[in-house]
Amino acid sequence: MKIEFRKAAAICMTGAIAFGMAGITAEAAGKHVDAGVSTVLNESLTGDGEVGAGVTAMLNQSLTMEAAPQEPATICGYTNLGIAQVENHLNIREGAGEEYDLVGKLPVDAGCEILSDEGEWFQIRSGKVTGYVKGEFLLTGQDAANRANEVKSIVATSVTQTLNARVEPNTDCSIWTMIAEGEELQLLEDQGEWLKVDVDGDECYVAREFVELSEQLQKAMTMTEIRYGEGISDVRVDMVQYACQFVGNRYVWGGTSLTNGVDCSGFTMRIYEKYGISLPHSSRAQSGYGTKINSSEAKPGDLFFYGNGDGINHVAMYIGNGQVVHASSARTGIKISNAFYRSPICVTRLLGE
Repeated sequence: MKIEFRKAAAICMTGAIAFGMAGITAEAAGKHVDAGVSTVLNESLTGDGEVGAGVTAMLNQSLTMEAAPQEPATICGYTNLGIAQVENHLNIREGAGEEYDLVGKLPVDAGCEILSDEGEWFQIRSGKVTGYVKGEFLLTGQDAANRANEVKSIVATSVTQTLNARVEPNTDCSIWTMIAEGEELQLLEDQGEWLKVDVDGDECYVAREFVELSEQLQKAMTMTEIRYGEGISDVRVDMVQYACQFVGNRYVWGGTSLTNGVDCSGFTMRIYEKYGISLPHSSRAQSGYGTKINSSEAKPGDLFFYGNGDGINHVAMYIGNGQVVHASSARTGIKISNAFYRSPICVTRLLGE
């Protein structure tokens, strides 16, 4: 009876002590606590060595166990989140002042890591861009966290060299377009083995096994120096600089305003209009103008056309260095992309050498 009582007491004592000491590490509690508790238990349980040894071992393990290091809390991959609170885009500058050159643009509701606070200017990092923005145009703290929950989206990133985007969720149907490795597509619907995604405002399907899914906010867009190469006319250089100033502005289907909203063909139509060349408001129709060239021959100002199984449905303007500028979709607006983020159908030249 005495042993049974001691067993019950040991169980109760173990529970009480373990509960009270659960959050205390050996470093915090100190050796005296460890030794003291063990001594009390050993004295109380001398009549039942098996129970006493077991409880003591359990308690010693609890007291000497160090707390596992805690990973800092993140929101969409950011530990000190800032979100652009602007109408179109927020300029990112090389230094903390408006006299510094632009190094990128942060679209509305795009996320960034706040690196430091230098008065009214914050140093931030977003995507491939590190620079400075005015702090008054960033949401921070809980306001940023709340906004992130409202605007974040699930993105499917291609992890294969060429990702086939299909018109239906099966391999028997035709290929809508081909997506380059590393390109990010907005997820519209998870259908198990197949995912419905957005490509330049159109819907198509990709196999889940060839993408990685993650919750993300939009990122900054780079404004890297364009490498024109030799023999590029001043007109081409000027055209590219003119087009890139609208990066971050809105996409509007059927729109023709570079500041208030354009679609892909409206964007190229307005850019070329400034340089005396009239184009129709249709990517398919625009592909019939100029001279067809090989994509490897492209120079800044040439047009890249993309399509699906039904023909051409998107146009972008080459800006050099393997990149194009285009009005992509309602989610991203006017942006800079890899010229081969999709497989181009054709490339045309409307400007002289």
